[in-house]
Amino acid sequence: MTDRRAFLIVMDSVGIGGAPDAGAYFNDGRPDTGANTVAHIARAHPLHMPHLDALGLGAAIRLASGEAAPGLGARPLGLWGAATEISRGKDTPSGHWEIAGVPVPWDWHYFPNIRPAFPADLTRRIAQAAGTEGILGNEHASGTEIIARLGAEHLRSGWPICYTSADSVLQIAAHEEGFGLDRLFRLCEQVAALVHPMRVGRVIARPFLGTEGSFVRTPNRRDYAIAPPAPTLLDVAQEAGRATHAVGKIGDIFSHRGIDRLYKGRSDAELADHLLALADQAEAGSLTFANFVEFDSLYGHRRDVAGYAAALEWFDGVAGALMARLRPGDLAIFTADHGNDPTWHGTDHTRERVPVLGWGHGARGIGQVGFADIAASVATHLGLPPVGPGRSFL
Repeated sequence: MTDRRAFLIVMDSVGIGGAPDAGAYFNDGRPDTGANTVAHIARAHPLHMPHLDALGLGAAIRLASGEAAPGLGARPLGLWGAATEISRGKDTPSGHWEIAGVPVPWDWHYFPNIRPAFPADLTRRIAQAAGTEGILGNEHASGTEIIARLGAEHLRSGWPICYTSADSVLQIAAHEEGFGLDRLFRLCEQVAALVHPMRVGRVIARPFLGTEGSFVRTPNRRDYAIAPPAPTLLDVAQEAGRATHAVGKIGDIFSHRGIDRLYKGRSDAELADHLLALADQAEAGSLTFANFVEFDSLYGHRRDVAGYAAALEWFDGVAGALMARLRPGDLAIFTADHGNDPTWHGTDHTRERVPVLGWGHGARGIGQVGFADIAASVATHLGLPPVGPGRSFL
């Protein structure tokens, strides 16, 4: 078994534009053509990201979209390129599964942007599972907005708040104390069993606390996702006897399959501590797979351009600290799962190419690659059997 380790880090929603099929994906009724998360943020707030830019971030943006990103554009010293997704979605499971070697072989089910959004029979069964006479919401909505609007009624009635978005998702919000956290988790697990056969990708528990006028979501979110339809990079590594470490949402996204140890946190800062500790402690031959979600959840969906810019610069420091701790023979790849351009119309994800930035294999441009090529490359680095349809770019 090789002593070489691999660290695969997904910067959730950090797209770089240029998706060739962006015109087939929509935000607020308008196509995603022209969306470019990092470049558009940099236009408003020129970015200082010396570590990831040294790997080739600015060069990757130019390759993906032909655009320049103010503050970025250093001569690449790492492995750099841009990846294009083939799965028919711009969502978390589609991006992560394909990065792990499993393009999604089906079309996801999306709930229509009408009210009510859910079929009457599904609504009845959700209420039955909750032990209530009905549900609140039943519409497309922003999570923070719908909790502010319906949280007090939820506490009075005891009915769960159910909503969806442009993603293939059903979200259920409930007060941790008034409704009960464990009760919310049980409800979401039951609802997941109802909607996964419909090809709804995830049911997400969205617990909150507080009183009317001051409700706030807690860090106890939990995702109930469909299991990938084929063995992923995590499964192959675990089957080969390698230690597999999952940081952040990775456990939920992969239905906790192929994972030896899971590291959660109340914030990306806590997840960064876990990742840096693993750089020091992870076993020879191991795979560490991490997701940093706050780019998407706190800044992309909320269209907070300045907040997103600050988060990118903060994470660049994390990336620098990680690379300083890696050992000779290690591989680190920084990438993303989709875009979420905070300058764009609407509040949904954007269909974009994503960066592929590598430490540990010298300075080399890899050009345009596929998401699944990332899994094939990590497998090659670790000496694992081939994973999925991709080809290694190492």
